[in-house]
Amino acid sequence: MVSSSVLGFPRIGANREVKKAVEAYWAGKLSAEDLIKAASDVKKSSWTSLKERGVDLIPSGEFSLYDHVLDHSAAFNAIPKRYQGLGLSALDVFFAMGRGRQAGGVDVPACEMKKWFDSNYHFVVPELSEETDFKLLYNKVLAEYKEAKEAGVVTRPVVLGPVSYLILAKAAKEASATFQPISLLPKILPVYKQLLSELKAAGVESVQIDEPILVLDKGAELDKQYAFAYAELVPVAPKIMLTTYFNRLDSNINFIAKLPVAGLHIDLVRAPQQLGEVITAIKSTPIVLSLGVVSGRNIWKADFAAAIKFAQTAIAALGADRVIVATSSSLLHTPVTLASEKKLTEQQRDWFSFALEKASEVATIAAVLSGSQDPKVSAALEANKVSIAKRRQFESTSDDAVRKRVAAITPDMYDRKSPFATRKEVQAKHLNLPKFPTTTIGSFPQTKEIRTARAKLGKGEISEAEYDEFIKKEIEMVVKFQEKVGLDLLVHGEPERNDMVQYFGEQLNGFVFTQNAWVQSYGSRYVRPPIIVSDVSRPKPMTVKWSSYAQSVSTKPMKGMLSGPVTILNWSFPRDDVPRKLQSQQLALALRDEVIDLEKAGISAIQVDEPAIREGLPLRRSDWDEYLEWAVDTFKLSTAGVTDATQTHSHFCYSDFGDIFPSIQRLDADVISIEFSKSDMKLLHTFKQYGYSNQIGPGVYDIHSPRVPSEQEIIDRLKTTLAIIPDHLMFINPDCGLKTRGWKETEASLANLVAAARWARANA
Repeated sequence: MVSSSVLGFPRIGANREVKKAVEAYWAGKLSAEDLIKAASDVKKSSWTSLKERGVDLIPSGEFSLYDHVLDHSAAFNAIPKRYQGLGLSALDVFFAMGRGRQAGGVDVPACEMKKWFDSNYHFVVPELSEETDFKLLYNKVLAEYKEAKEAGVVTRPVVLGPVSYLILAKAAKEASATFQPISLLPKILPVYKQLLSELKAAGVESVQIDEPILVLDKGAELDKQYAFAYAELVPVAPKIMLTTYFNRLDSNINFIAKLPVAGLHIDLVRAPQQLGEVITAIKSTPIVLSLGVVSGRNIWKADFAAAIKFAQTAIAALGADRVIVATSSSLLHTPVTLASEKKLTEQQRDWFSFALEKASEVATIAAVLSGSQDPKVSAALEANKVSIAKRRQFESTSDDAVRKRVAAITPDMYDRKSPFATRKEVQAKHLNLPKFPTTTIGSFPQTKEIRTARAKLGKGEISEAEYDEFIKKEIEMVVKFQEKVGLDLLVHGEPERNDMVQYFGEQLNGFVFTQNAWVQSYGSRYVRPPIIVSDVSRPKPMTVKWSSYAQSVSTKPMKGMLSGPVTILNWSFPRDDVPRKLQSQQLALALRDEVIDLEKAGISAIQVDEPAIREGLPLRRSDWDEYLEWAVDTFKLSTAGVTDATQTHSHFCYSDFGDIFPSIQRLDADVISIEFSKSDMKLLHTFKQYGYSNQIGPGVYDIHSPRVPSEQEIIDRLKTTLAIIPDHLMFINPDCGLKTRGWKETEASLANLVAAARWARANA
C-alpha cells in the first residue's frame, strides 16, 4: 500500500491569524500567553485539516512564529552573545534575533537574513563560533508532536538536519579567521541525539530530517560528514526519512544510498530526471523512496496521470511498500486554501491548487496507486483528467503580437548608446547631484490610512477621483519630507502600490490575482504573488502618472520606480508550460516601454529593481550560464532604450553576489544599491576582488528592523566602505524600501543617514 505525505504546511493561518497575533504582541497589545494560544489554534487547524483530507504522514514541528531556522538556533542555544544577559524572556530573545530590538534600554540589531535556497522565503542565518555552547534548551519538536497527539492527530516530526544547519550558518565575528561552522558537527550531534531519543521515547515512529544541502554541488564534499552524522543518529532515533528538495541529487545519491536511513525523499517536480538514477542506487537497500510529485512551490493543479506514471515506475522497481507519494517540498511556499478565493472565474479556479488542495491531491494519488475502489477517488481522477485537458487547451493559445515582438529582439537592443564613463559625465551635468548623493530605495511607510483608502476604493466606498486626490496628498507629503530632511535624489514613495510585483501584474495583460493567497516572505511579512497565466504585455503606462506628479511638486530630481522582469517573474507564480526565459523577455519588453515613457515624461533617473536575480539562480552550477545569460539580457532589454542623460538604477538585497559578480557588472546599471548592513559588510571583499566601475549605493542601515541606527553607526559603515569603493562612485541609501517601517523610525533613521553623508562630504 502506498502512503501519502506532506512535508510541511503554511504557518500563517487561513486568515493570517499568526501575522496579526505576532504584530499585536510586538505592539504590546497581546500577551505572550495569548500569542501562544493563537499559534496553537492555527497548528491544530492545520493538523486536523490534513487528517480530514486523508494524508497519512502529517508534519509537525515545522511551525514557527518567525522562522524555522531561527527556532532551531534558539532551541539549540546558538544564541549570539549580544542577545544574552539582557533580561529578556526567551520569546523576546527569539524575536530580537529575528528583527532586532530597541526598547527598555536594549539596543541590538537583528541577525542576518538570506533567501532559502532559490525561493523568496528568508531565513535567519545562524551565527556560530568555536565558543558556541550547543545544548537543548527546549524540545520544540517533541512539544508539537504531543500537542498534535492531544488534538487527535498522529504526526511525523520535522527537524532541520545537522549538516544542512551548519552549512547554512556563518562564522560569528568572534570566530577565528579559519573557523568553519561544519567543524562543530561532533559538538552538535549529542544535542540532536538527545532530541531524537526523546522523540523515540515518546512513541514517535518516524521523523523527517531535512537535508536540502544535498541538492547543491557542495553536498558532494560532505560525504564523510553525512556518514559520520547518521551513523551517530540512526541508532537512537525513530526511523529517519532523509528529505531533500528543490533540485536533483546527481552523484550525491551514491553516498546517500549507503547511509543507514529508513527513507529518502526526492523532488520530482523540480528534477524529474533523477528518478531512474535514484532507483538504481537504492534498489538493493531497504530504503523507502518518497516521491515529491505534487509541487510545493507553485499553484497549478497536479497532473495525476503524470504523477501516477512516476510512482508506477518506482513501484515496479521497489514494490508498493517502499514508495510514498508526497509534496515536492514543504507547502510553506503556497497559499493555504483555494476556498478563500471568491473572485476567480470558474475556469481560473479549475487551474489552481493551494496547500489544502495539494494535500487532497497527494492523498488521492496514493489511493489510486493503492488500488482504491472508492467512487470518490475515481471521480477525482476523472475530474483531474478533464481539468488538465482544459488547461492544456487554454495554454495552446498565444498572443501573436507579443510572440512576434519577442522574436524581433535584436542584439543592439540590450546595450545603452554609450559606455558608462560617457554616461556618467552627461548625467552629472543633467542631475547636478552632490558628492555622496543620498537617496532611498523607493517605498515609504504604508500607513493604516493608505491601506484604508485602498480598501475603500476596492469596495467602491470612494471614487477613483477621490482616491487619486488622497494619493496626491500622500506623494506631496513624502516629497516635502525628503526635501526637508535633505535627501538629494527623491522618490514618490509608492503610496499607490500594494506590492512591488502585484502592482505591476495588475496593470499587465496575462496575470490573474487572488484575494487571500498570502505566502510568508519573512517574519510577519506576507506577500500575495500574482499568477502568470498567458502571454504578457503592457496595455498602457503604469507608473508615469504618479512619478510625473511627484516631479511636478519638487525642483529636485525624481527617481522613477519599477520592478525588474526577473523579479516580477520570480516573485509571481509563473507558467509551467513555457520557459521562464520567454516569460522574462515578455516582461522586459513591457518594462522597456515604461522606462522610455518615464524618460519622455521628464523623469531623469529610473530604478528597475532586481532583488530576485540571485535567488532565481539554479542550485547547480552547471545550470548557471544559461540562466544568467537570459536574466541579465532581459534586465538590459528593459533599461537600454533611454538616452545617456537618464540614470538607471537597480537594487539587490539579501543574497550572496560574490559568485555571480561578473553578471552584476554586465547589467551595466549606472547605479546599483546592495544590502550591506546585515551581512557584516562582507560584500566589500567581493568589490575588492572584482572591482566595480559603475556607481554603487551600499545599504548603510537595516530597514527590516524597527531599530534606528545612530549617525555614528552609519559613519562607521561609510569609513569601512570608503576603504574599498572610490568616493566618486558612492551613493548613500538604506538597504531596502521603507514600506514596512513606521514614520517615526523612518524620519529618525533618514535624518541620521543625511547627517552621515554631510560628514562624508566634509571629511572623506
